[in-house]
Amino acid sequence: MEYNMNSLKRALLLAVVAIFALAIMAACGAKDTKNGSASEPIDTGLPADTISNEAFKDLFPLQYESFNATKDMSDTKYGGSVPTSKFDQSKEPLLPILFNGYGFALEYNEDRGHVYANEDIEKIARINDKSFGSCLTCKSTAVPQLLKEENMGDKYWGANFRAEVLPAAKEMGHSPIGCSDCHDPQTMELRVTRPSFAKAMESQGIDISNPTKNQMRTYVCAQCHVEYYFEPEKKEVVFPWANGFKPEEMYEYYETVAKDQGFKSDWQHNISGAPMLKAQHPEFETVSTGTHGKNGVSCADCHMPYERSDGKKKVSSHNWTSPLKNIEASCRTCHADKTAEELKNNVESIQDTHKDALDKAEEISVSSHYYVNKMITAKAPAAKIAEAQELVRKAQWFWDIIAAENSTGFHNPQGAMDSLKMSSEYSSEAIILATEELVKLGVNVDELKAEIEKATKAVLAETDNFKKKDHATNTFFPAQQPPAAPAKK
Repeated sequence: MEYNMNSLKRALLLAVVAIFALAIMAACGAKDTKNGSASEPIDTGLPADTISNEAFKDLFPLQYESFNATKDMSDTKYGGSVPTSKFDQSKEPLLPILFNGYGFALEYNEDRGHVYANEDIEKIARINDKSFGSCLTCKSTAVPQLLKEENMGDKYWGANFRAEVLPAAKEMGHSPIGCSDCHDPQTMELRVTRPSFAKAMESQGIDISNPTKNQMRTYVCAQCHVEYYFEPEKKEVVFPWANGFKPEEMYEYYETVAKDQGFKSDWQHNISGAPMLKAQHPEFETVSTGTHGKNGVSCADCHMPYERSDGKKKVSSHNWTSPLKNIEASCRTCHADKTAEELKNNVESIQDTHKDALDKAEEISVSSHYYVNKMITAKAPAAKIAEAQELVRKAQWFWDIIAAENSTGFHNPQGAMDSLKMSSEYSSEAIILATEELVKLGVNVDELKAEIEKATKAVLAETDNFKKKDHATNTFFPAQQPPAAPAKK
């Protein structure tokens, strides 16, 4: 038998590479109880109910140091940690109109590092004396303990935020989003600590009782980086996933399951009177339906890249931030054929396109609210007003699910563009419907357009962010009052 020497050499080379790779994997997976990238459970000696981030400091100094790096205040082109209002001209200055009648029209800021979570939620103007416990769910390490029956149990969700829940969390010595949210304090195994995530995955028939390590490197993030609403009675945090992760699937959930359970809207819009939905931060849903998610890339792969923090130990970075701040470790591990500059340009090109589409969808959505307002004041048929309000509600949902997501389209470029296209189409349908009815009633549409422009300019011109919302309505576009709550018997 004759042998192909080239084939034999290639086989021997592959065998050597494989043995070398296994050796590296074994070394990387070695247990290190001091700074470790441990692949096996370890014994920290900490109590099971540990919730203070500082308790982990001496055991895992490198991870603790990188977590504290989330204090850094620096921006990428479309995000970062510099304290910034989303009402700024360079951001989304029409939000005081789109969220009019809701707390997000009062104050809505860009996200900061996780280390600021508790500080920011205490200060934000949207939180008031009527806010309830659910608002703290993804901010504090105390929440899993508060949800235990021996503490607050299910009463946590609807308890008063300022009077009951926050004081209880402080008394426990809570920390902002940290170690115990994702790790078992005694073994450091990754874990899910928010019951809403487990329930939502179960609603899709997904069993998370025995996940792979790679799945857990996404699940721990997916507990909070998601769309959610508050169940009407108990105020429990619920994820709308029974139909799927796509914007249209979640919207269908709101129209069926949520309504059947008594949840109809987050608020009634002050201009159009439409029952509205406010999207939150659906990173998990968006990336799951995008290229990276479909190919098994975990959140941690990009946002927690391995680093040699002290020149020797290889640990996952706990400085959760944009991969654009560390392209070499976050992106070039997989995309080594591109330079860091090329990858940065590719990402920003996608984001530029999406920001442009987002702004256009935002502008037409604003106009649609004003058109419906005029339908109401001109006394158009109630059925037509309701039809237009439904279009406005749907249009803003498909816009907001992208606007509220923290990647400016990058997590799922095609899905994001599809959603923004649908938003613009629904807004256009609302305007066309309204125009037809207004013309029948003799309304001067050119005058209407001029008044919309005037109201919009008034909002943009106001320098006090807390007063911007007040200019969205006027004598031509009077505020639409929400229906009176039924008297309690």
